[in-house]
Amino acid sequence: MSVSLAQLTATFDRILEPSRFRDYAPNGLQVEGRAEVRRLVSGVTACQALVDAAIEENADAILVHHGYFWRNEAPVLTGMKRRRIAALLDADISLFGYHLPLDAHPEYGNNATLAARLGILSEGPLHPDDASAVGNVGSLPAETPVAEFLETVATALDRVPLHVGDVNRRVRRIAWCTGGAQGYIEAAVAAGADLYLTGEASEQTVHVAREEGIEFIAAGHHATERYGVQALGEAVAAELGLEHRFIDIDNPV
Repeated sequence: MSVSLAQLTATFDRILEPSRFRDYAPNGLQVEGRAEVRRLVSGVTACQALVDAAIEENADAILVHHGYFWRNEAPVLTGMKRRRIAALLDADISLFGYHLPLDAHPEYGNNATLAARLGILSEGPLHPDDASAVGNVGSLPAETPVAEFLETVATALDRVPLHVGDVNRRVRRIAWCTGGAQGYIEAAVAAGADLYLTGEASEQTVHVAREEGIEFIAAGHHATERYGVQALGEAVAAELGLEHRFIDIDNPV
């Protein structure tokens, strides 16, 4: 079964409501391919390896979290950018990119799907007064030793996370935001979280965690953002009768 590219675009936009967000890149259809879509590939980032894998899969469209045309990047199509886009155009494959809308979605979003994997019960947004901000605050079902929670994270994400703090401390209130959201650690402190989890760490993040007395976990930008795009791709494929495959291009960051 196939659907029109216009119908697929409308379905993604209906679910994610990208117009609600002030983002760093355009959300939605970024590169236009063939008019009919039968096979959808999803992945975290529209790198050359993912584009090449989608071509091998005879995909008609690719759905990613990290697409193209980021704010302040050079606007010219040269070098790496030219090669990526040329490959898409030569293969007549469409590219969809959704950044903050995919982070924030309450069911298919990166934060929602990560929380489900880690057993965190969401209570609400980390920035309740900013509709474009992402991140959540919630709790574990019971007070849990940090060492035990670290084990849960490592098992769920298949990688050993970076931890700053005391493995023997017991925590319950958790704030989290997938990806490169280490700058939200002070919002987590303000929200009364015992622990803040994100994908990356900066040098100053360590000092904030130590001085504010909050446990901090950096579990990997890529690792924390593998699940939203999979969930969305599967849901849309099921709704529209498309074939779907998630392709994980390994990234240690």
